[in-house]
Amino acid sequence: MPNWSPTPAVLALAVARPDPALEALLRRWLVLGLLAVALVPALRGSSAWLGWWPMWLVAMPAVAWWALHRFRLPSGLRTTVARIRRPRRDQARRRTRPVPARRPAARAA
Repeated sequence: MPNWSPTPAVLALAVARPDPALEALLRRWLVLGLLAVALVPALRGSSAWLGWWPMWLVAMPAVAWWALHRFRLPSGLRTTVARIRRPRRDQARRRTRPVPARRPAARAA
């Protein structure tokens, strides 16, 4: 079994900033999609070829932008999520039923 530990180059990739041109493109796409859905009522529906327009104009650019940032939550949301999380509790266990005492069989005389 190999003993692998991350090298400094791998750690540098983890904290590297995303491509600024791609980030700017996704931001513009998201903002323009939000404006289009808000201002053009026809874009709130769906098409036979593409499906639901708000998904392609708003949701997909937002998820792509989030993926570009490696699915990190914004700092304000991180603290909110940490506050909401409940402490772990033990898993519920099945209760055992007591075994009924056996009664002696009645003998015929």
